[in-house]
Amino acid sequence: MPTGSRKLLAGAAVVATVLAACGDDGPGTATTTGGGDAPADIGVDRADLSPVIDHPFVAFASTGGAVFEGEEVDPDTGGAVTLRVESQVRERPGTVAGVDVTVVDVSDFEDGELVEQTEDYYAQDTAGTVYYLGERVDDYEDGEIVGHHGGWLAGEDGNRAGEFMPAVLEVGTEFAQEQVPGVAEDRSTVVAVGVSVTVPAGTFADCIETEDYDPIDDVTEAKFYCRGVGLVREVFPAGGSLDLVELRP
Repeated sequence: MPTGSRKLLAGAAVVATVLAACGDDGPGTATTTGGGDAPADIGVDRADLSPVIDHPFVAFASTGGAVFEGEEVDPDTGGAVTLRVESQVRERPGTVAGVDVTVVDVSDFEDGELVEQTEDYYAQDTAGTVYYLGERVDDYEDGEIVGHHGGWLAGEDGNRAGEFMPAVLEVGTEFAQEQVPGVAEDRSTVVAVGVSVTVPAGTFADCIETEDYDPIDDVTEAKFYCRGVGLVREVFPAGGSLDLVELRP
């Protein structure tokens, strides 16, 4: 889950507005993205990838929806921004660069106003590692789409899939969640395992803590993922956190 855009691991509950290039398929329908006549190098063997994701710390198979709430301190003003994030795992796979992927729709709200909607694309290899194959982004202001900052797809312009969550997680494990130079270059390091975390949705054991670094914005934050649930907490460097408040089927 890339640092600057609050990508979520515990699946979700609001359908994003799809870019016109994709068409408006709605939840549970296939979305075709990327592609081309000659498949580009995406940094991982396509034949090893599947949209079925059952990684214990990426709970798309068992948790279809989630809601997160919290606040983040604006480093420029020192004021607190109220956050709410809702996301939804689609029932049917999409396609990115010739790979069938799980599609997760995410809606971000700040102080009650919709600011971003994304489609995020994931696949898992035969060893159990989850890969991140890109995102389509709609930025909103006053209810209108004003941009698509940070969007990318594996297989386009030399972009490669990121290693979203390795199959084996130990203290010191490092992985590049995004590999899009100048656009998205987030990196993660596992700093603790066997952690217990309490959030409004409950207390969860057998969790890991990661330190996530965004070299483009030079920002480091902490995230906590729990077995069978996924992401439960994100802690921001300037202050505040985003916590799991509700799981939805």
